[in-house]
Amino acid sequence: MGNFESNAPKGPLAEKWTKHKNDINLVNPANKRNIDVIVVGTGLAGGSAAATLAELGYNVKTFCYQDSPRRAHSIAAQGGINAAKNYQGDGDSVYRLFYDTIKGGDYRSRESNVYRLAEVSGNIIDQCVAQGVPFAREYGGLLDNRSFGGVLVSRTFYAKGQTGQQLLLGAYSAMNRQINRGKIQPFNRHEMLDIVKVDGKARGIIARNLVTGELERHSAHAVVIASGGYGNVFFLSTNAMGSNVTASWKIHKKGAYFANPCFTQIHPTCIPVSGDHQSKLTLMSESLRNDGRIWVPKKKEDAEAIRAGKKKPTELSEDERDYYLERRYPAFGNLVPRDVASRAAKERCDAGFGVNKTGEAVYLDFSSAIMRYGKEEATTRKINNPSDAKIKELGKEVVEAKYGNLFQMYEKIVDQNPYETPMMIYPAVHYTMGGVWVDYNLQTTIPGCYAIGEANFSDHGANRLGASALMQGLADGYFVLPYTIGDYLSNDIRTGKIPTDSAEFDAAETEVRERLEKLVNTKGTKSVDHFHKILGKIMWNKVGMARNATGLKEAIKEIQELREEFWNEVRVPGSTNEMNAELEKAGRVADFLELGELFAKDALHREESCGGHFREEYQTEEGEALRDDENFMYVAAWEYTGKPADAILHKEDLDYENIQVKTRSYK
Repeated sequence: MGNFESNAPKGPLAEKWTKHKNDINLVNPANKRNIDVIVVGTGLAGGSAAATLAELGYNVKTFCYQDSPRRAHSIAAQGGINAAKNYQGDGDSVYRLFYDTIKGGDYRSRESNVYRLAEVSGNIIDQCVAQGVPFAREYGGLLDNRSFGGVLVSRTFYAKGQTGQQLLLGAYSAMNRQINRGKIQPFNRHEMLDIVKVDGKARGIIARNLVTGELERHSAHAVVIASGGYGNVFFLSTNAMGSNVTASWKIHKKGAYFANPCFTQIHPTCIPVSGDHQSKLTLMSESLRNDGRIWVPKKKEDAEAIRAGKKKPTELSEDERDYYLERRYPAFGNLVPRDVASRAAKERCDAGFGVNKTGEAVYLDFSSAIMRYGKEEATTRKINNPSDAKIKELGKEVVEAKYGNLFQMYEKIVDQNPYETPMMIYPAVHYTMGGVWVDYNLQTTIPGCYAIGEANFSDHGANRLGASALMQGLADGYFVLPYTIGDYLSNDIRTGKIPTDSAEFDAAETEVRERLEKLVNTKGTKSVDHFHKILGKIMWNKVGMARNATGLKEAIKEIQELREEFWNEVRVPGSTNEMNAELEKAGRVADFLELGELFAKDALHREESCGGHFREEYQTEEGEALRDDENFMYVAAWEYTGKPADAILHKEDLDYENIQVKTRSYK
């Protein structure tokens, strides 16, 4: 067990990033033309990084398993992106954004990284407006903002409920310009299956062409991993079906430390599970909590009648409803952070107040918002004594303008009209705060290998505030990595092209080929999904929203046994040298079966509750998370040594010089 630090500069917080940029080495524009960079993943982080690096003059190769970067899962982000612009004049500032993010992460993130994130957030908005991203505007023409969980100001910029899609199209258009110039070579429908190290440095990757099945060697002077999070280890999550941990896990097995794997976010507003047939869950944006009120019936018999279909939620009067977040957290109400809202929903459902057939759902109700907006609109339009029906009609128009596509999506999936009856929601696995350990330069413990966006662990601590993911992905890609990677690449200006016919590339390709052949030749009796679903159930039941030592120990044992069964019993039809979707899936599930164990091991060693990590043994009398700052105020960075069970723990202590560490309270 070792203790180590990130390489953030010393000195006042507000000057660290500027000082660091002034001190690091740069690469002359003429020399950038001789340097190659591989970017794996082309979502917001990868797309923005690839476009910016190419614009600077580097030769970039991008890899994504989708048929186009436009299909990266960043497209699914709905509610918005944070930035400290203070357009509302409600008291926002860089410091307040920094403080809210540190507090939201339950004091488990790095001070210097989070301050940098807050500092560059404003630049992101300017950059995206210049690209033509159609952010919502208020009547005066300024960009509009809404509020999100865990904050008391409005700082979230948005484009209806499709912010991720619009930002991704901005990054994609910037990428396309570089593709057209010949500075980016895109390799779509390609999956990275290993990293290649030469003299200890990352010098390339082995990728599989998913259309032909061929293995390819690609070399570069540096490799950037921007492949997103690992929420699909739970099988059911809000992630796209293809989202996986493979790129991150491959570099972990080659020497990159994996940090805080148990810090995973459960999102409070998802469409509830409807049965075993489901393969993914759908997120309803947290922005809905601005106007929607969350409640369950006060009486168990009402909840039972609703579950049995004998009563409708609209039949319950205000007095018969328990707006439990407003009751428990008067200061923040429905806008408490995600981990707090999720646990509160689980507590009510576990106590028997859940409202759908499975008993695992609460209501998100827009009726009072519709009436409020309707009255405001009637006053604005000078309609005297409007009827309730007219007020409702006007209110629906306002709500539709704000959240229309989200309501439409809900109705398509659930077949209920949320303008007329409350939405049903329940927590689901969403974003992963854990990921590959990186230093202040975003470099992993493998020299020349970087990790950005959700793939790294760096900015969110134990819980991500809403609308921070897009901010971090674009900050890393547009404004951080393009500076910091030069510090490393300045030593490579005379290296020349990296050859791919070396012993290191031979060995890596052989290893990949043998693994693929082993999967195809196992010829077992059970499908890949069979194993993935069992893993998901173990993870959700024993390593999910609430964890305890007994369950975690059982989970570790069960995952080890499941992994052994997988390698003996999995059936992958087809061959390795053709398009084979089942083989792609098998490789990803094999990696999840290793990550799942490290995830549980990390949750077991962390004997405290913080943010998204809730250990039942460590809670206050009121059921809130109980941190242990004396013993666990560190980043847990795990080193791979052959098996997840044998991973070695390294600690990076977290020092807070600029803020007072306190118990999080949203009351």
